[in-house]
Amino acid sequence: MGTYNVPRNVKGEGRILFIFSNKSLITTCIGGGVGLIFYFIFNLLNLTIVGIVITLIFALIGYSIGMFKIPDTNGLEITRKTGGENIDDVIKRYIKFKQNKKKLYVYTKEEK
Repeated sequence: MGTYNVPRNVKGEGRILFIFSNKSLITTCIGGGVGLIFYFIFNLLNLTIVGIVITLIFALIGYSIGMFKIPDTNGLEITRKTGGENIDDVIKRYIKFKQNKKKLYVYTKEEK
């Protein structure tokens, strides 16, 4: 009798705590770290609840940057050009574009 490989769904095996991928966990921690700075500032002003809320908002922003993709719609120009790409990849390209002093190099093949 022969052996057969049974296909498995391995999509969720790279996730931590079911909702976090490695990239989204890192960006959530970075966003939470930025939010903790605001928490300590507001804690000195006796506004602890405001600091906690701001920390959660920054952590949520970090999670969404690491997890979600830009929707592919034709309604807006930005979504037409970058639809379906990860948000963090778009942010990285934008930062590199700004560092190059807004120069864009296009290589074309000239026809004679």
